[in-house]
Amino acid sequence: MMRTTRIGGAVAAMSALALLAACSTDASLDDPSVTESAEDPGAEEGAEGEGEGEADGEADESDSDEWFVQADYDTQDEQRSATFEGDPATPWLQYIDGEMTDTSEFASEGAKKVCFANASISNPWRQTGWITMNEQLGVLQESGVISEMETRDAQDDDNTQIADIDYFIAEGNCDAFVISPNSTAAITPAVERACDTGLPVVVFDRGVDTDCATTFIHPIGGYAWGIDTAEFLSENLSEGDKVVALRILPGVDVLEHRWAAAERIFEENGIEAVDYFTGADPAEIKNILSDELATGEVQGVWMDAGDGAVAAIEAFEDAGQDYPVMTGEDEMSFLRKWEDTGLTGLAPVYSNFQWRTPLLAVEMIFAGEEVPTEWVLPQVPITEDERADFLAANEGMPDGHYAKFGGEDLPGYPQTWQDRVIP
Repeated sequence: MMRTTRIGGAVAAMSALALLAACSTDASLDDPSVTESAEDPGAEEGAEGEGEGEADGEADESDSDEWFVQADYDTQDEQRSATFEGDPATPWLQYIDGEMTDTSEFASEGAKKVCFANASISNPWRQTGWITMNEQLGVLQESGVISEMETRDAQDDDNTQIADIDYFIAEGNCDAFVISPNSTAAITPAVERACDTGLPVVVFDRGVDTDCATTFIHPIGGYAWGIDTAEFLSENLSEGDKVVALRILPGVDVLEHRWAAAERIFEENGIEAVDYFTGADPAEIKNILSDELATGEVQGVWMDAGDGAVAAIEAFEDAGQDYPVMTGEDEMSFLRKWEDTGLTGLAPVYSNFQWRTPLLAVEMIFAGEEVPTEWVLPQVPITEDERADFLAANEGMPDGHYAKFGGEDLPGYPQTWQDRVIP
């Protein structure tokens, strides 16, 4: 089966970034600690590896082979059933046993300043995590671990984030760097420059092509997501059935790995899969599926991120077609629509509670405690049998909230997460 990569309408990979950046209008996130990003005279030239040949609506095919590493796939497949160290009641502190980093050189008394270079708060997943991170920050400030956290938001732009990291380095006023990379290859040199300062560097969420960080924090990974979702769809579909795969944008390791794993499993099971980049735009998602449904049956929908899942379901309703077998995410809008429709579904997670872990890692580093060199967090999908429990536990949360956010024990719960304004 030959895989086809398409761009829906005129949405291209670079415009996807702009669409994501436009999502953030959360009033609760208007915090004076978030500093306007430094200007970069090269920003208009675009991010590395993106935007080529797309002015006419055509996109370069994202060759999943260049992102697929069999050894990493096998490792993450095994980690799906691994035993995690630590208390399951605090999964943001759990990890898979492995190499540890000695941080005794960083042990010192007194509150320290953290400098956070964030990719963005431009989508519901990142907004949920950002709220949780700030609640955790308040706890650590109260306990005298962190004096302040200066944050610079790159608004989904590689060049801006590079400038942000270099600004922090040049400023010389940081005791630790926390970095959530916008993309993989482009941000690697800036992360290495941060490491060269000799200060602790905590990378989380997305990865970079260097192992210089004090710790790299992430859930199991994109391959695990791809395996969970594609195996679920394959088990509930028949050979020859068609799956429409909805992808946000190219060039981000965790997203590319999700599709690279899923594509192989679909091929192995004789599932026809066609994939599109959507920019997470609900209107574009509806257009893509409406066009596909107009030309034939679609039995399954696969997503590399769940925001926009409701729009995908509504496309089937608008067309008067049976609901597909579908994978979304643990966003509340999908969990609620899944329950309402009774469709056959799965909610994979990219554990949102990971936004707590970087600051807790900083606390350990300032205390001179060992931290996992690669801090792998649990990543367990929500099944139909568990859905009702997560809906009940998150009753009153907005649709853009993520069920496995892990902030129930923080001071602002639940009001802080309920009060945010997400379009």
